[in-house]
Amino acid sequence: MDKTVLDAEKNEASQATAWSVFSELVKLRLTTMVLITTLVGFYAGLDAESGGLAQNLAKLGLTLLGTGLLAAGASILNQYLEREHDAKMERTAMRPLPSGQIGAEAALLLGGAVSVGGLLALAAWVNLLVAVLGAVTLVTYLFIYTPLKRTSEWNTIIGAIPGALPPLMGWAAVRGEVDPMGWTLFAILFFWQVPHFMAIAWMYRDDYEKAGFVMMPSAADGGARTGRQAISHTLLLCIASLMPFMMKLAGVVYVSGAVLLGGLFLWAAVRFSRQLTRQSARVLFFASIIYLPLLLGLMVVDKFKIGG
Repeated sequence: MDKTVLDAEKNEASQATAWSVFSELVKLRLTTMVLITTLVGFYAGLDAESGGLAQNLAKLGLTLLGTGLLAAGASILNQYLEREHDAKMERTAMRPLPSGQIGAEAALLLGGAVSVGGLLALAAWVNLLVAVLGAVTLVTYLFIYTPLKRTSEWNTIIGAIPGALPPLMGWAAVRGEVDPMGWTLFAILFFWQVPHFMAIAWMYRDDYEKAGFVMMPSAADGGARTGRQAISHTLLLCIASLMPFMMKLAGVVYVSGAVLLGGLFLWAAVRFSRQLTRQSARVLFFASIIYLPLLLGLMVVDKFKIGG
């Protein structure tokens, strides 16, 4: 084979490897979800006073830039803190730190720099409230939720707090405040995360236990309580999902879809609670990842436009 072709193939392989390391390091799928929920919160917060999306594109871009940096930095620091535990789990053993693709000190410096950069960008270019919410997200995720995973089975509930703050950050970027409508977006994300992560915790309960993580499925009577948590938080999610319609943030198309999606999600949660099998957990997991983007998409499409 021609040397030029071989060199090109090696270069492509190297780039692919570098990209895979980067995407794993910043937890690209999770960071993307953070950006999407922030975007939805921003769009939902637009009103007659703040103007339309076209008038706020620069602010939206800066909000997403700062939030994206913050989310990426938090992911890197989380993996730095959990590198020894990740090495013990099959599903995480090949992450960049436990596999040795990046050094611990480099990850710590990079994660810290990116996180601080995100907070400074939000404070300087968006507003101080969004930066404060970002700081709360970072601190709760790294210094409360992360260590709690090794000491308490209720870590999933606590971990839902930082995961639910990005749409509130998007809302605050537009409104400059947090109000009941903004907290409704927080509630939807908060309640959604519990059945989503209960399904994951059940599917990988042996892996988590081997790594020293204290998850509810591995506790005494953990199966029954895991099922109850999945059902109760899905019910609360169904209620919270109706609030944008009640507050005139969205219309009939949204609420019709919310009822339908909520019913299907609740069916999956009840089925999981009754069967407590890997298959039923997988169904609940897929129901959760289908539910959220569809619900948020309906909210964007059917947003109630004040004065418009």
